[in-house]
Amino acid sequence: MMKKLIATGLSFLLVLPAVAEDVDKTLEAASDGHVDISNIAGAVTVTGWTRNQVEVTGTLGRNVEELIFERDGDKITVKVKVPRRGGGGIDSDLHINVPQQSSIDVSGVSADIDVTEVRGEQRLHTVSGDISTESTGSDVTAESVSGDVEIEGDKSATETTASTVSGDLTLFRVSGTVSAESVTGKIIIDEGSFSRVDLTVVNGELAFRAGLEKGGKLSAETVNGAVDVEFVGDLSAKIDVGTVNGRIRNCFGPEAERTSKYAPGWSLQFTEGDGDGRVDISTVNGGVNLCRK
Repeated sequence: MMKKLIATGLSFLLVLPAVAEDVDKTLEAASDGHVDISNIAGAVTVTGWTRNQVEVTGTLGRNVEELIFERDGDKITVKVKVPRRGGGGIDSDLHINVPQQSSIDVSGVSADIDVTEVRGEQRLHTVSGDISTESTGSDVTAESVSGDVEIEGDKSATETTASTVSGDLTLFRVSGTVSAESVTGKIIIDEGSFSRVDLTVVNGELAFRAGLEKGGKLSAETVNGAVDVEFVGDLSAKIDVGTVNGRIRNCFGPEAERTSKYAPGWSLQFTEGDGDGRVDISTVNGGVNLCRK
């Protein structure tokens, strides 16, 4: 009987589920190196600091195989390795401190990404999760399939690419060139000055309240949603606005005209200033408001 109880106890111990593991690791790093981060599920928080080190703290999911944390030259890899079969218990929450001038590549599947104080180039990708980051002098690419994307800049000229399938895009104080696309959700561009802007929404509103530089180009297009464009500062551009089902309100003077007496669409073409820039705005179902601050 005693042997049977011991065997049963051992069997019980062998099937105990794994527990979450705390992590606290540090590697020396180049001041302007590259950090590649991968976390399938959970959250990734990246913060720039003044040390030439990469520090990883947080908690690994109970079914995570291991945390790969290694350096190869100026590149550091942080990767949460999970079983191929997937399953539950792989959610991991990581807080990663990197040298401020580092470039970073962060990827996830079901993970939120939050970045602050990182001044190098950023490439941020997640499937189901929100992205929040700062743009301070280097290019940023932020892409989510199902989630919101927020980028706050310091008005320095950079190249910004942001996209989501289901979610809102908000870009505040970003400048330079921007390409933003959402299938279902709003796009908001607030403050900044741009040489080129490409904005596309399928189902959602679009708002642009910023400056367009001399010779700059703005393209704003929606299928189902209103477009609100408010230029800050002087504007010099040839302007072409069209709707299929929606009115056009123009603060610059010229009035929109019907595209046909048998259809609800409106069109507006005029030149503001020297006309060295270009503004193209279109929507199928929605109105357009065109003004200046």
